[in-house]
Amino acid sequence: MRKPTDSMIDHHSALIYVMVLVSACDGDMTDLELEAIGENVRYLPIFKDYSGDQVMAATRECTAILSDNDGLDTVLTIIEQALPSKLRETAYAVACDIAAADPKASQEELRMLELIRHRLGVDRLCAAAIERGARARHMRL
Repeated sequence: MRKPTDSMIDHHSALIYVMVLVSACDGDMTDLELEAIGENVRYLPIFKDYSGDQVMAATRECTAILSDNDGLDTVLTIIEQALPSKLRETAYAVACDIAAADPKASQEELRMLELIRHRLGVDRLCAAAIERGARARHMRL
């Protein structure tokens, strides 16, 4: 099992880990959430040099770490260490996209967003703008 002091993951995998955290936090990775992860990987510029084939490997690795007693803290530490500061708002944005993929965000998802925001140091004003953008992009009639 990967420990925070082991060789770290790259920024692509860190972003996948963020999306997996939000999707898995309520115990149910829905089809809509998995589709949103796939769409982010296919269409966001940060993933242009990332093979979609690696998504499942990163997802499995993240969920395996989460199964440990201190798995959540370990994954958050790995993410924090792997992401350069200029990608922290991007990480929060993809997290919000996953939470917004389902018609209603669960309390667990909202709490996970808060944990991610705090751990990555995304200030509240930027977070509010990112959250509003995600809500607007995923709005349904």
